[in-house]
Amino acid sequence: MPRKPLAVLAALAAGLLLPVLPAQAAAPPKAPACAGPRVETFGPASMTGAIVGATVHEGKAYVVTRGQKPPVLAEIDLGSRKVVRSVRLPDGPATGEPEGGWATTVADGKIYVGTYPVPDLYRFDPATGEVVHLASFGRNGGYIWALAAAPDGTVFAGTYPDGRVKQYVPATGAVRDFGVLAPGERYVRALAADAENVYAGLLDKGKLVAINRASGAVTELAQGTTGIGVVAEHGDRILATSGSTLIDVRKDGTDVRRVPLGANSFDALAVAADGTVYATSRPDGAVHRYRTGDSAPTKVADAPSQDDETRRLALTGDGTLVGFAGSGGMWTLDLSSGQSQFTDLIEAGLPAGAERPQSMLLVPGRAVYVGGHFFMDVRDLRTGEQRRFRVPGEPKDLVRRGNKIYAAIYPSGKIISIDLRTDEVRSLGLLGHGQQRPWDIEYDPVRDKLLVASAPLGAELEGALSIVDPDTGRIDVYKGVIPGQSLMSLSLDARKGVVYLGGDVLGGGGTPAVHASASVAAFDLRTRTVLWQVDPVAGHRTFQDVKVHDGLLYGVYKRNSGAWIALDLATRTIKHQGTLSGYGELTTHRGRVFASTFFGGGNAYELGAEATHLATGLGDDWYTNPQLHFEPGSWKAWAMSGRHLARIDLDPRCPLLTVTPPQI
Repeated sequence: MPRKPLAVLAALAAGLLLPVLPAQAAAPPKAPACAGPRVETFGPASMTGAIVGATVHEGKAYVVTRGQKPPVLAEIDLGSRKVVRSVRLPDGPATGEPEGGWATTVADGKIYVGTYPVPDLYRFDPATGEVVHLASFGRNGGYIWALAAAPDGTVFAGTYPDGRVKQYVPATGAVRDFGVLAPGERYVRALAADAENVYAGLLDKGKLVAINRASGAVTELAQGTTGIGVVAEHGDRILATSGSTLIDVRKDGTDVRRVPLGANSFDALAVAADGTVYATSRPDGAVHRYRTGDSAPTKVADAPSQDDETRRLALTGDGTLVGFAGSGGMWTLDLSSGQSQFTDLIEAGLPAGAERPQSMLLVPGRAVYVGGHFFMDVRDLRTGEQRRFRVPGEPKDLVRRGNKIYAAIYPSGKIISIDLRTDEVRSLGLLGHGQQRPWDIEYDPVRDKLLVASAPLGAELEGALSIVDPDTGRIDVYKGVIPGQSLMSLSLDARKGVVYLGGDVLGGGGTPAVHASASVAAFDLRTRTVLWQVDPVAGHRTFQDVKVHDGLLYGVYKRNSGAWIALDLATRTIKHQGTLSGYGELTTHRGRVFASTFFGGGNAYELGAEATHLATGLGDDWYTNPQLHFEPGSWKAWAMSGRHLARIDLDPRCPLLTVTPPQI
């Protein structure tokens, strides 16, 4: 037997001779600090100068902001490239507030703007600076997607969700509704007009139609392969874009030409006096030229604003093409030299404002990242400083892997990396396969892969699970992993190598659903196969988010009054269920499950056998899912208070927290 050191043996012997003392009582748990301030705010979470509508008139450009309340209409001098005047669009009488104007046109020297999410028509007079509300074309939640002016000054509006064309006569204020253009259509996405007809592009049904202004008769000119997003007219021809096809057709519906665009689509068209068509492609933003009879467009210039959405193109008399970038920029392209110049509209004097954020990510002890429209806003937790940098779209979700953040980008379906140390942005590639709406992204640390849940854009149903190698950029896309449904969410059990998927029977919208109930599926990451699929609640069509925790899969439904469930994964039966104020995102923290939701003023809950209401009054100002990001070892969570970045105390032991959001 080996001998222990003598000192150790002596200590043991001494210990045996010590008297036995009563056990010391455990210290009582520390009481929560519920009485002090439980909300801190840090100013607007995401600032924007993004634009939607744009038009050109007599040496001036007019742009309308996106996401600000109320929207800004700004006048830009094309010579100096400076904002020389701006006005706010007043709130109309309908319920709701305008947040932008996709649609703009010029008629009789005046600027017309169609807004969302209240579909109202406004007019700005450059001579007097007066802006007036003219008409309402629907209820809160609607859009005026397109405006066009006929040669006589009559204005036409394309609306959502009723899929109508409305006529407004400036001289009398009279409004005419041309009725149903196609059964089930919701979007009139693009318009053009001449002396006899108004031409409409339908997004859901993919039809290009002509409406006779006198009789109201509707004639189908062409059927697209997908939705019609852009329309332009010139002479006896109409041009329209349908996905990766340019449609070129006579106004009487004859001589239909379908020009392939390859992997691209066109998001803006401008027609010169000689019939030459200039177009910008998506997703890259490059400039192309086309004439009737060409077998394909010709690229004339690289993107003046890389990976940007072009809201409008216009030609000036000196051979210059003017483009308006959705991220908040204006560019000019000299068509003779191919030289372009880009102007950031905030730097040019456009008033910036707080927007609805797309996503958020906490890097503990370092920074909070907030994804906006084509920009990322960052608050440095060490210094309190804020900065922003450009990203190529809307980051719908963010995840961290080491010293990089990965973002799932709409509308391209691109996956990008962001270096935490340098803010360098790099592209890993496109999901492809029609998957342009990536809703959720997680990191699998066991297999060192990114997992992305996505939906198609347009009239398709099937989404995809994509598995991305962050080092090589390889993307394996499993389309239709839930047959006939898109994917809104995923949740990883890394230990088991299983990812759980939440479905949506509506897909990209615009095509009839083939299922009545949203499914949950379990996907094995080792075999790349579906293990099982179940519909937890009949008639509930869309999972907004799912989260696996302690043998249960928690799910929040989007379209069913805040319904939530906890699904037992062993039996695939519902163990708990209830109702929240609305839908939102789930998160796990310190062995508990939390939800942050829209509606009812913005709320936070803890989910267990039932839902415990933790906070209210957070506001309904997220663009995508309301989120909570907890600090490690704490009950403090980074979130939103209205449109301001906030840190809130969500200690479950405290009473209900009522938050008063700051003014925007």
